[in-house]
Amino acid sequence: MDLVAACRAFVSVSEHGSFTVGAAAARTAQSVVSRRIAALEQRLGDRLLDRSARAVTLTPFGRDLLPTARQLVRLADRLEHEAEAARHRPLRLAVPSGCPTAALARLIAEAHEQGVLLDPFPAGPAERADLVASRQVRAALLVVAPTEATWTVPLGLAVAHDPGGGPIYLDTLRPGRSDRDRRPRRVWLQPEDDVPHIRDRLTRLRDAVGLRPSQLAVAPTVAAAAAHVLSHDDALLCSAPEAHGLHLHWRPLGELGPALARGFSLTVTDGTDTEALRLRQTCATGIARCLDAPDPPEKSP
Repeated sequence: MDLVAACRAFVSVSEHGSFTVGAAAARTAQSVVSRRIAALEQRLGDRLLDRSARAVTLTPFGRDLLPTARQLVRLADRLEHEAEAARHRPLRLAVPSGCPTAALARLIAEAHEQGVLLDPFPAGPAERADLVASRQVRAALLVVAPTEATWTVPLGLAVAHDPGGGPIYLDTLRPGRSDRDRRPRRVWLQPEDDVPHIRDRLTRLRDAVGLRPSQLAVAPTVAAAAAHVLSHDDALLCSAPEAHGLHLHWRPLGELGPALARGFSLTVTDGTDTEALRLRQTCATGIARCLDAPDPPEKSP
């Protein structure tokens, strides 16, 4: 016997004083309502309703149990409502601020095909870590060293004028004697790359090749950094797709080559959040597209 359905029928009939009206209010056939109440009476061991009069009335036993039956129906309705809300609860994912809009749109669509209502939240590296720590998001793409990463993004230098084939070496930016009266060319880092495993390597390389401290700087935005590249012949540290989107010329950094890369991993705030955990497997390609990263290799089960 479906106890909730039987209690729902009992409550509806008792409130309307009629099997016909109660069944209509419950949107159930009268014969079904009658059978459910009879089964409930048999289950509970006594009659709940007096059917002898023209109007259906509660027996003393029915009056005693009606409040509890109402409470059970309310709790069942609340459970169904919360289950529906949980099924449609957005999965808020903190992503890098520079993720392309088109790639994010495709990721949202791919997640929806997997039954996940994805809500990307663009933020910088430090903010994404804070959002995870404060549990304001269910998951985040956090910066990690490339050796620990699921997704890696090779970095190089983007410049305004075509430098020809081959990599760009940082020592070519070293000021010469003829440059004393003008500002030396700079390498700009965007906020996403202002992290130790990238910034510190470039700082050591800057010092090793004899560049001035001011020649390595962090721009507040990618747009600001690109503006410096266009107006001062500077260089921007970025991925090849980013350079293409900015209409700049990209080359690997000669001294570091492919070793210089961004690294990302998906961190889930709650380790029991199976929906967020599934995101790594079901949407790995879409996430790679958002990060300008090659598709991660498939892992053996």
